[in-house]
Amino acid sequence: MHRSVSRLPAALLAACTLAGCASLQSSDQNLLGMVTPYRIEIVQGNVVTREQAAAIQPGMARAQVRDILGSPLLADVFHADRWDYIFTIRRTGAEPQRRSVTAYFDGERLQRLDAPQDLPSEAEFVSSISTAKLPAKLPVLELTPEQRAKLPAPARTEAAPAAAAPTGATRDYPPLEP
Repeated sequence: MHRSVSRLPAALLAACTLAGCASLQSSDQNLLGMVTPYRIEIVQGNVVTREQAAAIQPGMARAQVRDILGSPLLADVFHADRWDYIFTIRRTGAEPQRRSVTAYFDGERLQRLDAPQDLPSEAEFVSSISTAKLPAKLPVLELTPEQRAKLPAPARTEAAPAAAAPTGATRDYPPLEP
């Protein structure tokens, strides 16, 4: 009898603990719902923007295309006249993105560039990956001329009396250089 009485508090504590764990996992508004694991941001490839694609013209040398778009993510040995620029990004708080741009060459000269019509501009791309939350209303940092005119004039103060010459011991130090 004594053993079963001493095990009763331990059994009740275990039951309460398990019941508490189950209720924490079932609700989104709890400690476990707020704590999430760190997810690494994965960025692969080169971003090709609308401005970069517009700068590419047929007849450009491979070096010129590489200067504008960067090194291709995929330069296949079996398709030497084709460069693939594939870009993917997964970022917490932003939509995942995937784009593919292909440059076709005829020898050393660009034949054509296959790019989707919906390539973002540089500003659009930066805003699409930004996870910063801007305030609803930005503060005004400068007064308008009307607001400046409404400000009270500064109070006039009388000129401060001339400061007296400092008093105290004067010391004569030897020169630092011989």
